[in-house]
Amino acid sequence: MLWKVLTRTGVAVAAGAAVFAASVPASAASYTAFAFSQSGSQPTIYDFVNSATTSLDMTMYELEDTTAVNDLIALKNKGVTVRVVLDRAHQSANSSAYTALTNAGVGVVWSPSSFVYTHQKTITVDATKSLVLTGNLTSQYYSTGRDYGVFTDDTRDVAAIEKVFAADYAGTSVTPTDGDHLLWSPTDSRSRLLSVVNAATKTLDVEELEFSDSTVVNAIAARAKAGVKVRVVLETPGDYASEVSEIEAAGGTVVGYSDPDGFYIHAKAMVADYGLATQEVEAGSMNISSNSLSSNRELGIILTGTGVAQSVATTVEATFNSDYSGGTAA
Repeated sequence: MLWKVLTRTGVAVAAGAAVFAASVPASAASYTAFAFSQSGSQPTIYDFVNSATTSLDMTMYELEDTTAVNDLIALKNKGVTVRVVLDRAHQSANSSAYTALTNAGVGVVWSPSSFVYTHQKTITVDATKSLVLTGNLTSQYYSTGRDYGVFTDDTRDVAAIEKVFAADYAGTSVTPTDGDHLLWSPTDSRSRLLSVVNAATKTLDVEELEFSDSTVVNAIAARAKAGVKVRVVLETPGDYASEVSEIEAAGGTVVGYSDPDGFYIHAKAMVADYGLATQEVEAGSMNISSNSLSSNRELGIILTGTGVAQSVATTVEATFNSDYSGGTAA
């Protein structure tokens, strides 16, 4: 099975503060991706956390990784301003981290009650570079879970993420903006996902934990019916029997994993028209479910073209291909 990890090309992550201090517009920004390591730790994430020199803002649905918690405390002790938003609905799972961070003087709050879940998983370092994750910092799932992370240093992306973080941390309302590449729940994630799906002309690869939102599933089926080569990788396809049947009846193919003690598809990602000038890649926290798209706080990123977005598309597509090859036909 392929486990590909890419950090920012040619630049050590630890040098982040110095490198990203200036404004970085979309035309000059870098975007790189990695698949979570199939091990008991996530060194790419830890290295990014530890690159902070002035500030670190984290929104996390589940934080159950002692190494990550200790790194946050160590940063605070070095004088870095550390702020954390944890999901209010998962206080039991997050209580150990919440208590440890609070006792160490780290700024940590429970997420706003206006969302069913704050399912977002994002880390921003020094207000200049953000990491958008499909997976949580939950170490017991690292060794078996498929998840992705995408780095962006685009100034507008980072500013938009920080604006929403500040509001959620303060418990105030905000209407998110998309920067250059973002999609948010409950604001525009469904329409933005549909834009990726509907733009596919040759291929569409979809990797998802949940697959129940009829609007998005219908759109994926429509692309298959129009002759687009649609491939879907799911966790437990049997939970989505009608949706799987719809995709297959339209000409798409679906594979899955269903061993509760084995490989676990937790990812949420799409790649459309890989290798073409029009290619798009999406990854984020939102599942293809009505709750995720309409009621949660979620964040994802969409990158287009074969320029700066190429490394992200290559990482996700190569990993998808491995997962698709290893799955069982639905």
